Amino acid sequence: MNKKNSLSILVIALSLLITSCNKSNDFKIEKGKVGKITETTKITDLQNLFKNDSIVKNLSEGALGDNYFQDDDEYLIFEKGGNLLLTIIPKEQLDSTSTIKSIEIHDIRYKTKNGISLNSNFSEINANNILRPESTLQSVTLFLDELNATITIDKDELGIKDFITQKISLEQIPDLAKIKSFIIWFI
Repeated sequence: MNKKNSLSILVIALSLLITSCNKSNDFKIEKGKVGKITETTKITDLQNLFKNDSIVKNLSEGALGDNYFQDDDEYLIFEKGGNLLLTIIPKEQLDSTSTIKSIEIHDIRYKTKNGISLNSNFSEINANNILRPESTLQSVTLFLDELNATITIDKDELGIKDFITQKISLEQIPDLAKIKSFIIWFI
């Protein structure tokens, strides 16, 4: 009887461990992979991958449409509680068999193996990655070649109020500067 109880406890512990590992993989970011989504995932696969969540489609009107301000289709993934998880942009517009061009991360649970997430500050990002900064009018975009990702930091975080595109070096970015956006590219 004692061996049976020990075996039962071991089986339960292993199944809990496997379940928790699968849950953590649901929010893991790697090059060419965000959670369950990979470079080969098609838009039609999203329904199965996020069957317990809601998918909101904002479709462009393509080249024939009147809405010139929306170039790309967007697929917004919301979990049951209404929390926005991801914004997915397909490579081909108005094509459900298209693969994915980019994924914008909106949930802090999505993390890299180094722990980089939307909650990370610049010093955490800079410590683990080779970065190339590029300045725009309102922000600085950091290119993370290791992940094929971009991270945007608002110029307000740098103390720059002017709308200028002066070159920004990594040394000019404060360690505590917060992330504005985090995008993984599949192209």
